[in-house]
Amino acid sequence: MRLRRILFASIAIIAGDLAVNAQEVTVKVGTVRSISTATILWGVEKGYFKEHGINVVTETLDTAANSIALLAQNQLQLVEGGISAGYFNALEKHLPVTMVLDRVSSPLGHNLMLRPDLKGQITQLRQLKGKTIATNGQGAVSTYEVGKLLESDGLTLNDVDIKVIPFTQYAVAFNNKAIDAAITIPPFTAQLLEGGHAVNFKDPDDVVKPHPLTIAVSMINTDFASANQEFIRNYYLAYLRAIRDYCQAYHGGSIRAAFIELAIRSGTETRPELLHKYPWPARSPNGTIHVASMLDMQAWFHTNRMSNAEFPADRVVDKSYVDYALGKLPPFVLENKQSTLAGCR
Repeated sequence: MRLRRILFASIAIIAGDLAVNAQEVTVKVGTVRSISTATILWGVEKGYFKEHGINVVTETLDTAANSIALLAQNQLQLVEGGISAGYFNALEKHLPVTMVLDRVSSPLGHNLMLRPDLKGQITQLRQLKGKTIATNGQGAVSTYEVGKLLESDGLTLNDVDIKVIPFTQYAVAFNNKAIDAAITIPPFTAQLLEGGHAVNFKDPDDVVKPHPLTIAVSMINTDFASANQEFIRNYYLAYLRAIRDYCQAYHGGSIRAAFIELAIRSGTETRPELLHKYPWPARSPNGTIHVASMLDMQAWFHTNRMSNAEFPADRVVDKSYVDYALGKLPPFVLENKQSTLAGCR
């Protein structure tokens, strides 16, 4: 009799596990290589998504500017990446996409870097006139940053030669003198500096207005979201928990070492010393998108004929999923109260 009870109990446990697995829904998330993207992987590893029956599959993208089509076609249900002209063009075409929460906000950790041999020769932005500057996409947020930097000193994009080059090829381009400057993001900023390929020149956070900036976001396919409302609400609830862990690690909290280990293990970064030495990009523990910054990007893309229309904030961002998550979570409390770092607060 005792053996039979154990057997029935084992069958019940197995059946229960199968039922949980049967309820899991897979969501494909397009990401770009950045330490802040490891937040999703952290949420997966900690089981935050699994608690809600969510199986997250990530796909690495070169640039979010080229991923809007994949999102609109529901080949990807979510995309993590920079705000691009392509997003606003998608809205104009009534494609099923919207922004939900921030992925990178000030301080960004970005820099307009120079070739080392130009250090001391170019000391002002206006001296970049006629020079070749790399960005990772014609309608990408990196091009917005370059444009705004130039405009702060009397130049425009028309005064320079913009070359579109993937971040991973910046070092070669600098070494071959194919470019004079480039806008960079973590972890590439630190890698280029440590490798002697480029030197820091201008930090967009010091120059670009309005400030603070939100330059990268999480976007969803709205058709998928409409058909799976509870699923998407729970996704962002789980994700915001992981984001808050990222912010604790950002400020030197007790999980920082574990977060760095995950970033290395996942291939997000290959040199742990850079994650210890250089600042990480910040993001909001409450998922807040800085609306003034986002609307300025929209206007800039429109003015520079990279997008065709402008929309009010409530058409560009759907705050309902973040509001739901915030209603379920307690206020964010920083673990390391000695931290003086800006951002992630």
